[in-house]
Amino acid sequence: MFDTLSDRLQAALSDVRSRGTLSEDDVAKAMRAIRLALLEADVNFQVVKRFTAQVKERAQGAEVLGALNPGQQVVKLVDEELTTLMGGAGRDLVFASRPPTVVLMAGLQGSGKTTACAKLARHLREEHGKNVALAACDVYRPAAVDQLVRVGAQAGATVYEQGTDRDPVDIAEWALGRARSEGRDVLIVDTSGRLHVDEALMAELARIKKGTKPHNVLLVVDAMTGQDAVGVAQAFAQTADFDGVILSKLDGDARGGAALSVKAVTGKPILYASTGEKLDAFERFHPDRMAQRILGMGDVLTLVEKAERQFDEGRAEELERKIRRQEFTFDDFLEQLKQLRGMGPLGSLLKMIPGMGQQLNGIDIDDRELDRVQAIITSMTPEERANPSLLNGSRRRRVARGSGTNVQAVNQLVKQFGQMQKMMRQLSSGRMPSLGQLTGR
Repeated sequence: MFDTLSDRLQAALSDVRSRGTLSEDDVAKAMRAIRLALLEADVNFQVVKRFTAQVKERAQGAEVLGALNPGQQVVKLVDEELTTLMGGAGRDLVFASRPPTVVLMAGLQGSGKTTACAKLARHLREEHGKNVALAACDVYRPAAVDQLVRVGAQAGATVYEQGTDRDPVDIAEWALGRARSEGRDVLIVDTSGRLHVDEALMAELARIKKGTKPHNVLLVVDAMTGQDAVGVAQAFAQTADFDGVILSKLDGDARGGAALSVKAVTGKPILYASTGEKLDAFERFHPDRMAQRILGMGDVLTLVEKAERQFDEGRAEELERKIRRQEFTFDDFLEQLKQLRGMGPLGSLLKMIPGMGQQLNGIDIDDRELDRVQAIITSMTPEERANPSLLNGSRRRRVARGSGTNVQAVNQLVKQFGQMQKMMRQLSSGRMPSLGQLTGR
């Protein structure tokens, strides 16, 4: 996510970051590099122009040139201006005082709108405890209704559908009546997309909007299309009022042009971002956290939130007791591994730790290695997982065959687990492990 933009901006700021003093020429040079990085990231030209002018004006003021650490001050200014550019504080949906809250979803074909409906439904159910229903009003795209029924079921939401032979406005109004009578908290209306913005699309949206009186109108745009996505958002903003944006396919966007341009161009905030193919790869968009990620400053708050969703507090206390009693087993390790994987790709998680982004630059974090570790552990018997000392030569050969690996891989995992247990024993007794133990050397 934004890897190219992040690399370019960090490179542009690397020189000023370490300087003890800064001249106006130093600031101007940094601004030229930032301007080029943003333009290469497909950020709107007018947005780049305003952004760099604002940063330069602040950077050449007394708050930077007279500061004790002017280089860090410039980085701080860029962080603040990036946050402002993407919308300032993160926002959420407006919920109705009397349910159901109606959310109308709009977007072009191929933007990921139907999947975004299911992801939003799951998010509202998991994060807000809402009882969510989906209305299948995309009657033109082949199999769109079937797709919504399938992904809606996966999201734990009820889907109201009447096939493809009825007017989408009638379906939306009927679905709203059912949502009211069945006491649903939220109704998400999946509307038809088009290959481009046209009068027929806008007229139909206007009719559905009039019939359902939605509390939120969200536009789904494909982040990977860069300036095209911004153009779509701008066209919608000019002809059909909407409240916020969902950026889909943000995980595949190495440049970041859409995320950095859409708020400035349309005036509408980005509310949510889709960060992967799975339904749980969906999160609120926090401009301040995204700016910190882009600048390689990490995103500890999002990391903590992901961990809180995955790790059970009671189980964590039990695990702590096991560690103190030196009873930590391969089963416990496997459980922790599964919970860690539930938080998302390992590379993305590591980059949320401040300072790790630059250290991981150019290093490929292969999640398949975790698959191999999991395969080795599950190929052990319960007795072997509880007591690894039972793993003699013949047992290790059996585990290697069962996991599709080799004896060397099994030996390495058992050795690393032994070192982990040793460090845990030292930590539980109040001793700090040596650097060699921490690095495995």
